Amino acid sequence: MNIESVIEKCKALKLKAVAENLEQIIGLAEQRNWTPLETMDQLFELELEMRRKNKIDRCFKQSRLYETSTIDQFDFNFHISRKNQKSRIVNLMDLEFIKHRKDIILIGNPGVGKSFLAKCMAYNATQTGLKVLFTTAMDMINHLIAAEADHSLLKKLQHYQSQELLVCDEIGYLSLGTQGSNLFFQVISARHERTSTIITTNRPFSQWGEIFDNTTVATAIADRLVYNSEVLILEGPSYRKRKK
Repeated sequence: MNIESVIEKCKALKLKAVAENLEQIIGLAEQRNWTPLETMDQLFELELEMRRKNKIDRCFKQSRLYETSTIDQFDFNFHISRKNQKSRIVNLMDLEFIKHRKDIILIGNPGVGKSFLAKCMAYNATQTGLKVLFTTAMDMINHLIAAEADHSLLKKLQHYQSQELLVCDEIGYLSLGTQGSNLFFQVISARHERTSTIITTNRPFSQWGEIFDNTTVATAIADRLVYNSEVLILEGPSYRKRKK
C-alpha cells in the first residue's frame, strides 16, 4: 500500500485536512518519533480545525451581514449616552444573552449606532459557529407575505424561527399593516424563550401601536420581547452626520 492510496481513502471519507496534510504529518512523526496515537491525534486536530473554520465561514455567509463589524470600531466617546452604557454594551459582546435566550432591544433615533451594535453582536455569534440571520423588518415581512401567497409560509416561518440569533433591524420606519403585524407576531411568538432576537427601532414602546397596526398586537409583541430582555436606549445626534 502506498500513501496515495491512503490519501484517496481519506478523500472518500471526506477527511479533507487529513488528506492534504498526511504526507507532511508522517514526515514530522518520523522526525519527532511520534507514536501512532500521537500521529493520529495531530491529523484529527487538523481536520477538526478545518471543519471549525469552514463552519464559521458558512455561518457568516448565511448571516447576510456582508461586512465585518466589531466593537473596537464603535466610538464610545462620541456621545455621553454611549459612554455611560459602555460596560453594558461591551458585556453584550460575550453573547451570554444567547445562552440565556434573552432578547436585546436597541432604541434610538437614526444614526445613534443601533444597527452597528446589532451587527457587532451578530458577527461575534457567527464567529462562534452560531446560526445567525440579519434582516430588516420590512424585508422579513415582504418575504413572509410572498411565502403566504405561494403557500410556502410554514417553510419560511421555520427559516426565521430556526435561527439561533435573529436580528430584525429598522422596526418603526414603516407601518407593517395588519398582515405584516400578524406575521411578525408569529415569528416573535415562536422564538419567545427559545432563541434570542435583537430588535432595533426608532420608536419607544408607547408608539408601537402605530407600527403594528393596533395596540393589541403591539402589546402582545412588546410583552414577549420585554419579558426576558435587555433594553438599551441610545441618545444623541446621528454619528453619520458628525463630519457635517
